[in-house]
Amino acid sequence: MRQKGISTYALIKDYSFSRGTLDSLKHNRNISTATLNDLCNILSCNVEDILQHIPDDNK
Repeated sequence: MRQKGISTYALIKDYSFSRGTLDSLKHNRNISTATLNDLCNILSCNVEDILQHIPDDNK
């Protein structure tokens, strides 16, 4: 978001993101694939640019 010059305020005001969704992102909670798609469209990036897979500790 920094590289694109988009603040969390802009996501709320200009792109109608809910504060709850942003809170989920900040606290590493689940988000929907629709939200992920919206972020990629807003930031003009690929999903790999904003998402990292970290395997569970479960075997």
